[in-house]
Amino acid sequence: MSRSYTEAEYRNLKRREREVIQHMIDEVKNSKDKRYMYRDKHAVTDLKDMLNQSAQLYGDAPLFMQKYKSNEPFREVSFKQTLADVNAIGTAMIKQLNLKNKHIGVIGRNSVEWAESYLAITGGVGVVVPLDRELNEDELHQLTIKGELSAVVTVNKKYYEKFVKIKEAGDTQLEYIINADMEENDLEDPSLISWVQLRRYGRRLLSMGERCYLDAQIINTDLAAILFTSGTSGVSKGVMLSNRNLVLDVILCQTMFYAGPGDVLFSVLPIHHAYECTATFLDAVYDGAAIAFCRGLKYIRKDILEVKPTVMLSVPVIIENFYNKIIRGLREQGEDKILLKFLLKQSESKRIKLRLPRPAREQIKQIFGGRLRSIICGGAAIDGDILDFFCGLGFRAVQGYGLTECSPIVALNPDKRKFMKNASAGHLLPFTECKIIDKDDNGIGEICFRGPTIMLGYYKDEERTREVLDDEGWFHTGDLGYLDRDNYVFITGRRKNIIITGNGKNVFPEELESYLLASKYIDECMVWGADTDPNTSWNGICATLRVSEEDVAKALGEGYTDDQVFELIEKEVDKINAKQPRFKNIAHIIIRKRPFDTTTSMKIRRFVEDNKRA
Repeated sequence: MSRSYTEAEYRNLKRREREVIQHMIDEVKNSKDKRYMYRDKHAVTDLKDMLNQSAQLYGDAPLFMQKYKSNEPFREVSFKQTLADVNAIGTAMIKQLNLKNKHIGVIGRNSVEWAESYLAITGGVGVVVPLDRELNEDELHQLTIKGELSAVVTVNKKYYEKFVKIKEAGDTQLEYIINADMEENDLEDPSLISWVQLRRYGRRLLSMGERCYLDAQIINTDLAAILFTSGTSGVSKGVMLSNRNLVLDVILCQTMFYAGPGDVLFSVLPIHHAYECTATFLDAVYDGAAIAFCRGLKYIRKDILEVKPTVMLSVPVIIENFYNKIIRGLREQGEDKILLKFLLKQSESKRIKLRLPRPAREQIKQIFGGRLRSIICGGAAIDGDILDFFCGLGFRAVQGYGLTECSPIVALNPDKRKFMKNASAGHLLPFTECKIIDKDDNGIGEICFRGPTIMLGYYKDEERTREVLDDEGWFHTGDLGYLDRDNYVFITGRRKNIIITGNGKNVFPEELESYLLASKYIDECMVWGADTDPNTSWNGICATLRVSEEDVAKALGEGYTDDQVFELIEKEVDKINAKQPRFKNIAHIIIRKRPFDTTTSMKIRRFVEDNKRA
């Protein structure tokens, strides 16, 4: 933590912070790059400043929308009310619980309580540590130790119960468990706190003139958040992000993608994830939009129809499910011929005026509530043709690229059709530099970034920090790809995932997976390499996959056998192999009926051996 400043010193420091960010905004305004289309941004120095300014700008407009009971409508919480709640929670955390400068975890469903706790902690209390709600008790126990948590806010009862056990183990520095599902404090144990009671106590303190939180000094380059990320590598690392990292990522992303007052952002991805947290939650706080919290994946359809969102961030598996549902629906309605033409010409559909019949287009719009304008897909690669399909229907559907270590977004496709290259991962954000190192004969190498959104490092892990952050400030992503002349990033694979065949050739599993997923009979897949014998011609490339039962049933009829499914999929793989050099041929397929073990962003965990089995 930074030292304490006098009032005059602090005022001058914040003025300099604002000048630096305003200067960056002015540079974007004067940029010749036409892809930075939305240039009228206001400078904020940190997350507290962001919320304070937005409460003044947007007042009684809704910031959060949440359904508390299934038989009730979504309840709205305004910007002004959010600020009041955050100030109360922050005040009580400092004054009552003595959590100033401590590390505080937050875990649970996407909710007002989660979001307000995050804002309170980063707004003057200490360091927030968002925790993955899919982790088991042992994993959470380890992160409590590794993250040096003094308190944790639990939004659901089951997480509260897990952390009670973790605290009782006695080997952590956990002092308080703050339960958002508990109305009253536990009188027998003063360390078990009701979130509602804590907020109530903070309100009383504020009414009595307490300013410990309101006057808290925030230096925007100080540590604000630790995000533990394992992704698909299986190794937990604590990514350290500052207030400056986070607010700049929000501001710079919005130069290429519009959201603002009147928009409703649909929150379905786990909010602890950097992508959802920055690009949906913090984005809404900054730009005056509302964020509607979906109750969970099984409620997507119902909640979309109720809140009628205008913007949705998603991951490939969700977008692909919507896409497949739309395609099936159109075929069932007998639109096969025009659909085929549309799919073949979708990239030119605007020019040749090819359109689906109006009833079909209206029906598709209603799937998303009738008002959806924009879709951002991230978290993993998606087939650009699928996004172009949605663009052809009139949506602004784009792909972006980010890593937790970059706050997370570093590249994004602009939301105007003429600037979209959805085969790419996106155009570089302003002030983000990219270089490609260790290029092969095709110009493909490791992607590196440098800029204002790059992390401070990994928490108390200098060795791993040095592995990815060099002395010149370049972050080495481990992703492989290239940068085109217009500064769009193209990703071809992951260095750690490369399959080295028996004859020494390098194969990117992501490339083969994209070909497999283009088949309507395949829903999910993972390509991997098995050990090879140099004395055989087998290249060791295997694919474990799950089929689309609905499409398989249409092709084979009801009562089909496993052998028939295997033969159908084998023919699909043969088609793919016929178009590839021999060293890239998929030699062995495994059809899996069970769900894959995935991360909370729905990426298949490559290091889990069971994902290779049927």
